[in-house]
Amino acid sequence: MSRPIYLDNQATTPVDERVVAAMLPYFTEHFGNPSSVNHQYGWEVEAAIQKARTQIAVAICATPEEIVFTSGATEANNLAIKGVAEAYLDKGRHIVTVATEHSAVLDPCGYLQSLGFEVTVLPVQPDGLLALDDLSVVLRSDTILVSVMAANNEIGVLQPLAEIGALCRDRGILFHTDAAQAIGKIPLDVQSMKVDLLSLTAHKVYGPKGIGALYVRRRHPRVQLAAQLHGGGHERGMRSGTLYPPQIVGFAKAVELALDEMANEAVRLAALRDRLWQVLQSLEGIVLNGHPTQRLPGNLNVSVARVDGAALLLALQPVVALSSGAACSSAKTTPSHVLKALGRSDALAYASLRFGLGRFTTVAEIDQVATTAIATIQSLRQAVHIPQHAK
Repeated sequence: MSRPIYLDNQATTPVDERVVAAMLPYFTEHFGNPSSVNHQYGWEVEAAIQKARTQIAVAICATPEEIVFTSGATEANNLAIKGVAEAYLDKGRHIVTVATEHSAVLDPCGYLQSLGFEVTVLPVQPDGLLALDDLSVVLRSDTILVSVMAANNEIGVLQPLAEIGALCRDRGILFHTDAAQAIGKIPLDVQSMKVDLLSLTAHKVYGPKGIGALYVRRRHPRVQLAAQLHGGGHERGMRSGTLYPPQIVGFAKAVELALDEMANEAVRLAALRDRLWQVLQSLEGIVLNGHPTQRLPGNLNVSVARVDGAALLLALQPVVALSSGAACSSAKTTPSHVLKALGRSDALAYASLRFGLGRFTTVAEIDQVATTAIATIQSLRQAVHIPQHAK
């Protein structure tokens, strides 16, 4: 049996063969500990890590010293949010975020609430975009951090980072963005966007799982962070733990490749996404989730009226691998908090499909998925009549 067509690239991506090739020597030949400063084995690995640090920094217009390696974006988000909260206690205890954030942002904020911090969770507009006026009005003298993700993992919406950054900078408030879904897919410039903290991960961009990074601004302003892991003083004291050279080298190679191919890939993926959407919207009761154009080129999220969501995913499984929401919360029985924030009903939120197109997606695959999805939805609607009001 052939494997299903993979359209879940917002959940994770396959490691590019060129990334694997770059990583392999660091498992067996260059295996030293980068903290071993007294011999060649440590020196050569430390040099590779410094090169990787520079590559990742250049990708976001930062400096190598501002890159702190972590185990992924979840840890980077926790370090940014909790680290700022602890370091800026003397300034305030108010944090602002958005209802459509990933749980790796919302959960740390909730934890801080339990410790006495005040967290304002802003709504979004029906297209998923944050209204800048809504943000401006809630900022206070004791606000220490605003956290707004660059690209949404479910609906692909791109938030106006530069405008948010300018607003925060004018008020002297730190700005953090979870850019796990954005790196290598859209341009990121922490200087022009006035971003103070930025979370990254490798496995969303054809790199290995288990490695990520946090950008921490060093000047104008210099961001202070309280470490969340202690035990060795690695990464300038911000994140202890022996660095993993194969992953770091692979992370940098993945970012390098993505940036080299980003412009052409964005055009190709947007064309494939629009091709899929053109077919799907021929069906009555198909609703696009998120802004129609201000979104990741490879993301298409739709809700399907008058269809049971679980039955739809199950029926599609033999042909296409995709999700109805965030992979990290796919086992939850509650509807997507992102789609609910857009104003979708429970029925539409449950019956959603996230098509995540990627580097290896072909025209033929998109055409096959579109045909299969149309036929499957029609069949389910005929088999089980769901009333018109269940939209």
